[in-house]
Amino acid sequence: MKIINTKLKDAYLIELEKKEDERGFFVRTWDEKIFEKAGLDVNVVQCNLSLTKKKGTIRGLHYQEYPFGETKLIRCTHGKIYSVIIDLRPESETYLKWEGVILDAKEYLLRYIPKGFANGIQALEDNSQLFYHVSQFYTAEAEQGIRWDDPTFGINWPLEPTVISEKDRTWEKLNVKMKN
Repeated sequence: MKIINTKLKDAYLIELEKKEDERGFFVRTWDEKIFEKAGLDVNVVQCNLSLTKKKGTIRGLHYQEYPFGETKLIRCTHGKIYSVIIDLRPESETYLKWEGVILDAKEYLLRYIPKGFANGIQALEDNSQLFYHVSQFYTAEAEQGIRWDDPTFGINWPLEPTVISEKDRTWEKLNVKMKN
C-alpha cells in the first residue's frame, strides 16, 4: 500500500499494490498496522455498499455532526465515480477547500476521508458501486449536508446532473455547523 498526500490536510489516496501471477492477482485493501503507522484512524465499525444506477447521478454532499463524525475509506468496486470532499474543520489550514478525484473500479485506488469532511459523488458510468469502511455508526439525527451546487465551493462536476434526491436538492447552502 502506498499512502499519497492530497491537497487537503489529512485526506489521502491509497494506491493498492497487486501481486499478479498466472492465476490472477491478490491485493490487500486494509492493513491496520500500515494505517496506524501513518497516523490514520483505524477504527472500522461498519461497512457499506452503495449502487448508483444512472450515470450523472449526484449523491451528497453529506457529513455527520460532532461528535458523530465519520472517517471513511472508499473504493469504487464497479464502474467509475467522481469523488468530492470538502474540509469543514474550522481549525484546518484547508478549511472550506474541496478536491475531486475519479475513482475507477479498474484501478486499485482508495480514498481516505477524515472526520470533519463532507463527502459526495457523481456516477460517471451506469451501475457504479462504492464500498465504504466507516469509523462511526450512522446516526440519522446527526446527518447534515451541503447542496451539491453551493456557489461557495464552485464544484466542477464532470457531467450534467441526471438524478439528485429530494434530500440532496434541499440542503442549505453552506450549512456548516461542525465542531471537531
